[in-house]
Amino acid sequence: MSTPARTAEKAQDADAPDPRRWMALIVASVATLMVVLDVSIVNIALPQAQSDLAMGDANRQWMITAYALAFGGLLLLGGRIADFAGRKRILVIGLLGFAAASMLGGLAPNPGTLFTARALQGAFAALLAPAALSLITVAFTDPKERAKAFGIFGAFQGGGGAVGLLLGGVLTEYAGWRWCMYINVPIALIVALAARAYVRESRAAGDRHYDLPGTLLVTGGLVALVYGFTQAADGGGWTAPATLILLAVAALLLSAFVLVERRTAHPLLPLRVVMERNRAGVFLANLLIGAGMFGMNLFMTYFLQVNLHYTPLQAGVAFLPFSVGIIAATTLGPPLVTRFGPKPLMVAGTSLATAGLLWLTRLGTASAYTGEVLPTQILVSVGVGLFFLAGPNVALSGVDPRDAGVASAALTTSQQIGAALGPALLNTLYLAAVTGYLTPRAPAGGAASQALQLQGFLHGYRIAFIVAGALMATAVLALAVLVKTPKSPSAEPTTPAPAH
Repeated sequence: MSTPARTAEKAQDADAPDPRRWMALIVASVATLMVVLDVSIVNIALPQAQSDLAMGDANRQWMITAYALAFGGLLLLGGRIADFAGRKRILVIGLLGFAAASMLGGLAPNPGTLFTARALQGAFAALLAPAALSLITVAFTDPKERAKAFGIFGAFQGGGGAVGLLLGGVLTEYAGWRWCMYINVPIALIVALAARAYVRESRAAGDRHYDLPGTLLVTGGLVALVYGFTQAADGGGWTAPATLILLAVAALLLSAFVLVERRTAHPLLPLRVVMERNRAGVFLANLLIGAGMFGMNLFMTYFLQVNLHYTPLQAGVAFLPFSVGIIAATTLGPPLVTRFGPKPLMVAGTSLATAGLLWLTRLGTASAYTGEVLPTQILVSVGVGLFFLAGPNVALSGVDPRDAGVASAALTTSQQIGAALGPALLNTLYLAAVTGYLTPRAPAGGAASQALQLQGFLHGYRIAFIVAGALMATAVLALAVLVKTPKSPSAEPTTPAPAH
């Protein structure tokens, strides 16, 4: 029989700081590090995986797109499930599911199985990523400790891209691309065991409402849109009936999603979050930047390994300045936000990234890493790093406390949707450009020579980079027109929860 004193003691223990919170921080940081790492590691492995599985050029982008689509489409739902079903429980489920999906991807006998595994990875990442971030928020209640914890968490995420590039190069070159999938299995299992031992369970209070119709509509609409792009690239063309039907279905489903979100009592994405002018400008720019950046990385991988004949390890090392530039900009840039304000910094950074992408239109047969690739990586990485630094200050400033979590998740979701749509669209335009270049130049009834094929690839890269640059330029325009300059540019910026 419990006495009032014992009940009060239990309540006090529940409210006390978690004595194992620093170990919980490491568990959450490593779990989300795996999510970040899995994006860059696959970029390096893609050419070898395409060759091994006889993957078509029109479909290869699904290795990136399937992950980004599932992650972005389910992230908001995953956050609500974690809050109400138990953050520790969902973190462990996400880790175990990610491990199983990674094993399936490593064993994949054909492209379809690999793409399915990548989609499953994205779905389980949409569970574990918000669960891990929520656990840190709950475990650290002291403002100073929380700031330190988020700093450590951010350092793990910032290094994830660089680690993935190097690890992807080493594994692909010396063990094969399948090990870029297998490597997740021991990491996920170890972190899951550590989570059970060191992480305290927590749940949010309130009614459990999940907007499943909204989730199905937005995910289905995005999948139909990407399939439409793929169909156009796979020989059907933009005016083929199958392409037009898929694009029409995408428009119908996405329009229905907006209608459902307007009328449901518990929307997946409250429209008030995205309709505020400043926030809309940042979300739109984030989507366009994600599309341009991930599209650039896809074709840069092929340029390095196919045209410049880099090994996977050399390609991974060659990508490192990109990760270093983003880390440097986000680490050293906070005083610039205070001094100049977020809008000028976002516009300037995105303009730098636009210039970097347009620099790649200079690609030719004599192009080298130091002449075209390295300057582009510096300009784009520093530019998008400045945007990633200043953007959350605008997107999350003035948001209603009840919408803080969904606004932060929507910021990440907008980038992931861009990461899904950008490679799909640019790969379609690339293939059309290559075909248009080779067809009139190849011998009648014969195959194009290797030299002519490489010229065709270069032409396709240039077209893709022009469009990627146009996407970045549109992001600059969106920021300049939609985002209003704060009344006090020198005011201390808000400190948002970190986004992936």
